[in-house]
Amino acid sequence: MFLKDLERVCKINSYTQNKEGVDEVSRVMQEWMEKIGFETVVFKRQKIGNHTLFKSKRAEGEKILFLGHNDTVFPKGTFEEFCYDETWVYGPGVCDMKGGNIVALESLRNLYKSFGEIKNVDFFLVSDEETGSDDSKDLTLELAKDYDYCFVFEAAGENLEVVTARKGVGTFSIEIEGRASHSGVRYEDGIDANYEAACKLIELKKLTDLKAGTTLNVGIISGGVGANTISPKAKIEFELRYTNKNERDRVLGSIDKIVKNSYEQGSRATLSGLIQRDVMEQSEAQLEFLKKLESIVGQKIPYESRGGVSDANHVASCGVITLDGFGPYGDGDHTTKERALIGSFYQRIEMVSRILEHFVKNGYSFKGGL
Repeated sequence: MFLKDLERVCKINSYTQNKEGVDEVSRVMQEWMEKIGFETVVFKRQKIGNHTLFKSKRAEGEKILFLGHNDTVFPKGTFEEFCYDETWVYGPGVCDMKGGNIVALESLRNLYKSFGEIKNVDFFLVSDEETGSDDSKDLTLELAKDYDYCFVFEAAGENLEVVTARKGVGTFSIEIEGRASHSGVRYEDGIDANYEAACKLIELKKLTDLKAGTTLNVGIISGGVGANTISPKAKIEFELRYTNKNERDRVLGSIDKIVKNSYEQGSRATLSGLIQRDVMEQSEAQLEFLKKLESIVGQKIPYESRGGVSDANHVASCGVITLDGFGPYGDGDHTTKERALIGSFYQRIEMVSRILEHFVKNGYSFKGGL
């Protein structure tokens, strides 16, 4: 059954900027979720898809948040096919992450079949994860405060690992102002913004520390108006990724010094940008929770750290015990070769269903019991 449902949502183009398509995926998910007793709360947006929270009934005990996203990276007409064979299913979002959303849905359906109702488990779907969750970030951070645990349904690892840590990421730009002058007649009157940018680039590059897992990549450099003119302006755009908060603070402090220091006398620089998703660091509480889940499902659950980010970063930053990677295993995501392993759907649905069943039978709690 899940392949049919997966096909339905994957055939709806939900490129982040395609509000109509993203909202249609939300409506389909709403149709399915309300059939198993969920209340729908829609956070309406004008230019992007609406964010949707599916709320269950409440009981005394702990609360779980399921987290996913409805948007993909594929504009209309670029990748809209869906097919499958005995091993793989192919299509936009089959692993990133409509496939994960279907795993969550099927697990909740199983819970509903077993108990006739669902309590203390909510499911939040955002519409802008693929572009950095700039709009949904604050909403996710606010909602996260109400939960004890969060399961994120991004794709599993190659060996069905869940994810316990993700790097933090920030995107920044430095705009440099110099002064134009004729490079042949009045060379000495100019203030070379391009030179200033080059010097800053070299200093920024030095902040990378691969042993610490910190990278700073200058992705775009622009500047100048012509070969015969001292450059009056330049711009550097770069991305920072880091594995812990100490590294974040080290690099941010160094960036500030680089911006303030003028290598070309008279030039001025302005920094803009932000940390889009703070680091998700592995914690003892998280690993203890994983051990608990292993005892529930009766098997080892491998785990890994990833350099990529997800909305798990946001929830983890609120102190909520968060595990990511509960979706199916797949590869080729963000390309027209995206695929997901059919067998991994069955594994994930069974695993999450057993975890939820224990949660209910243990009085809506993971404390105590087996």
